[in-house]
Amino acid sequence: MRCQPGFRKAVYIWTKNNQFCLLCDEPSGAEQPLCHACELELPWLGAQCRQCAVPLVVEDQVCGACLRRPPSFSRVIAPWRYEFPLDSLITRFKHQAKWPLGHLLAARCAEHLLQAYAQGLPRPDLLLPVPLATRRLRQRGFNQAALLARWLSAALQLPLDEDALRRCRDTPAQQDLDAAARRRNLREAFALAPGVALAGRHVAVVDDVVTTGATAEALARLLRRAGAAEIDLYCLARTPQPGD
Repeated sequence: MRCQPGFRKAVYIWTKNNQFCLLCDEPSGAEQPLCHACELELPWLGAQCRQCAVPLVVEDQVCGACLRRPPSFSRVIAPWRYEFPLDSLITRFKHQAKWPLGHLLAARCAEHLLQAYAQGLPRPDLLLPVPLATRRLRQRGFNQAALLARWLSAALQLPLDEDALRRCRDTPAQQDLDAAARRRNLREAFALAPGVALAGRHVAVVDDVVTTGATAEALARLLRRAGAAEIDLYCLARTPQPGD
């Protein structure tokens, strides 16, 4: 006597799972939930500053801001410009907890980084997500930078330390401030956890979007003081200059 009910057909066959595009809801025709047409429509970052990745007209140049005030970090790596429709995807991931969108963007960012490694970009020794203020973490329920860092760590096979960087001061939200106010807002806002050893190491800080670079600069200065030899910033998107 059989105890299990009989089925003529399988309820779910994972080997025949058809992916649908998360953007247009059409069959993606690929293993990832993003169709080729929607992928082409994303605002891919072309010519950019060699250091801060701000969009430029000419490739392989350094922008005026980096020439006037060289940043403490080595370089910013970003696949996209922060423009439609990517901005709405990041907003839905960040503020509406649409994790599948974040995972999809992290997977494409990892592919972008793997191609950069193949072309000579040095691989870091460690990934460090940008910490989130305690109050904002309670409100949101998760740190989007930490999630991105976890997904990148798995895809790139790089070590991750989510606790090395700490937000020691609860500052106002950055998106409502101009560049000068952002720099003032982040003074002494970050600290290293006790016992973290970064002397001579190459680290990559992970964030979702780079706007003015104030957060990247504040963290890079902290990491430089801790002895880090090279500091990169990995993010999903870079905002254009005002008026661009």
